[in-house]
Amino acid sequence: MHSPENTPSRWERLGSRSLAKTRIFDLDEIKFRHPVRQTERDFVVLNPPDWVNVIALTSDHQIVLVKQFRYGLDDFALEIPGGVIDPGEDFMAAGIRELREETGYEGSHAQLLGTVDPNPAFQRNRSHLIMVTDAKCTAEIAWDPDEEIEISLLPVDEVLALARNGGITHSLVLNALFMFEPWWRELKGRGV
Repeated sequence: MHSPENTPSRWERLGSRSLAKTRIFDLDEIKFRHPVRQTERDFVVLNPPDWVNVIALTSDHQIVLVKQFRYGLDDFALEIPGGVIDPGEDFMAAGIRELREETGYEGSHAQLLGTVDPNPAFQRNRSHLIMVTDAKCTAEIAWDPDEEIEISLLPVDEVLALARNGGITHSLVLNALFMFEPWWRELKGRGV
């Protein structure tokens, strides 16, 4: 039961200092004060750029997937295309660019499925999840120097089953599929 006594307080930000700057994120220490208890604490916050992930749907209802080695996982991961949004770049343009660069696929229409906070406990960026429809392989692949990607197509229902049974474990990919699934169910309900 909700009562005023258990409503969380908004902490007051007092200041910050940079701990490290890396190629993929900045690390800051931020001092906050609790407004009621007046306690002060230092928290570590990651500041990566915003990201974009793309569900690319072909006209025959397959999803473009990428499999690549992930250094943090020290293993391979099955995912949807995605990547970092460049400074000043629109997230929709970034998604279309990442899809084209990683897979060679382009589509006729792009729309936002949603935006999520990857880990708001200590991370400041956002991830934009978009869908591109009528995806076709039309462009040259342009991988980053450390990228090696296996590209595959799977029917939507197989991808959703993989997400449910642990074959896809990347949380942002799961978020995108969760947001895509109602759209897919509606499309299937119309007999398409």
